[in-house]
Amino acid sequence: MNIFRKEVLAMSAYKVADARGYIKLDAMENPYIWPDDIKEGWLAQLKSCELNRYPDPEAKQLTQTIREQNKIPAGFEVLLGNGSDEIIQILLMALPADASVLSVQPSFVMYQQISNSLGLSYLGIPLLDDSFELDLPAILAAITAHQPAIIFLAYPNNPTGNLFDAEAIRQIITAANGLVIIDEAYAPFADVSFMDELTQYENLLVMRTVSKLGLAGLRLGYLVGSADIIEQLHKVRLPYNINILTQISTDFALTHHALFDGQTQKICTERASVYEQLGNMKGITTYPSAANFILFRTPENCATDIFTTIKQQGVLIKNMSPQGGLLANCLRVTIGKPDENEAFLAALSHALAILG
Repeated sequence: MNIFRKEVLAMSAYKVADARGYIKLDAMENPYIWPDDIKEGWLAQLKSCELNRYPDPEAKQLTQTIREQNKIPAGFEVLLGNGSDEIIQILLMALPADASVLSVQPSFVMYQQISNSLGLSYLGIPLLDDSFELDLPAILAAITAHQPAIIFLAYPNNPTGNLFDAEAIRQIITAANGLVIIDEAYAPFADVSFMDELTQYENLLVMRTVSKLGLAGLRLGYLVGSADIIEQLHKVRLPYNINILTQISTDFALTHHALFDGQTQKICTERASVYEQLGNMKGITTYPSAANFILFRTPENCATDIFTTIKQQGVLIKNMSPQGGLLANCLRVTIGKPDENEAFLAALSHALAILG
């Protein structure tokens, strides 16, 4: 054990729950599969896949499709990663050993997890109570005091689901001497983006993923930023990091955006319905969401018992309460198909009835 850094020894591995046999509403996935005709077109594309060859190291065709669909302006480039996780890792690996990284708490756990694994100084600024909004004065003070090399802001935020005030984000970008990464993993459900503002700030980058869109199994994320910055990050990126099956499959899927637009609309409609029904349950406090999940607060010290009772009824959601702080007594549910959502709501009602 002496060969491992103390930061690694002090960490816990990221655990993923075994969802076999459950209605899976814990991981912010799109619950809809492809129609048979789309599947057939996809399989036809894969027939030309040369598995004996290394993939295109620059994924040129896929990158061009992403550029076109996101209307990425000239002078800005795209970095592809094996999910957003690898992009976060690439960004942080490029930093000096004494660099600071800033985000908010609670937010996407990988910002801190990867920072800690690399021995970087991580600063987590608590969100404001109840509203989960940015504590702008505290963030600006931390920027002045610590000069973070990178700031991560999830927009919408995970696990709270809310959109931070856009003007507050602009103030943070302006105040920062380092890079500001706007993580737009849930952009399809929010219909807002900082992509159009890339040309206004030299230090702004926008990160997205196709996972929440409905392609979680392909593990594809991308980062958009100035050509000079992306050039440096490519030096850290491992060669052939996007395999040939992911390149072909993602490119094919993105050309059928109407399919995903329709699925996204269904999820947003169901989100509104679930939110309303949760709000009518005694003892439950719901928080507005611009993502494909809803965070809700349970009665004091009941979250784990409610989570367990729901799981015993065959529905798996996410217990956020063990993280403590602003997430104490909170659970998070991913929006599924209508029947899955009804099963969750029934299971929650039953759990609340048992607890009295």
